[in-house]
Amino acid sequence: MAATRLLPILSLDAAKVASEASQQKAEEIGVDVNIAIVDSTLQLLHFARMTNAKLTSVDIAINKAFTAAGHRVPTSNYNTPTFFPGGMGFGIQYTNGGRFCTLTGGVPIVIDGVVVGAMGVSSGTAEQDVEIAETGIKAMNTLIKRTQGPRL
Repeated sequence: MAATRLLPILSLDAAKVASEASQQKAEEIGVDVNIAIVDSTLQLLHFARMTNAKLTSVDIAINKAFTAAGHRVPTSNYNTPTFFPGGMGFGIQYTNGGRFCTLTGGVPIVIDGVVVGAMGVSSGTAEQDVEIAETGIKAMNTLIKRTQGPRL
């Protein structure tokens, strides 16, 4: 049994590609957002705040990315009655120093079947936040395919 393992690492260059594509999508649909990208260690790798994005959404975007990367699933998975008051999962949002986010808009970044980070988008509707995040991740995946490997 190996004591260590190798994991692909998300680079700042790849995060910038995702952020730029997300910002273009946000402009296209007419909403300014906060965009946070964390790596697989849950540390902030890149952040962008568009001019009119809600200032109170800065931490929300970061926490969406933190949650999606840490649990390796979209934050929309936590927007169910299980996590509402009275549900068995209610209170999860108070864990991890209050950073666990149950709001839709956190999307894992998966390369070669491995979650290497996540993007969190906040300030639009839930649907807009997801659409913007998925656009950025798609642009990143296109770059990876073009450069022939996961070493971004």
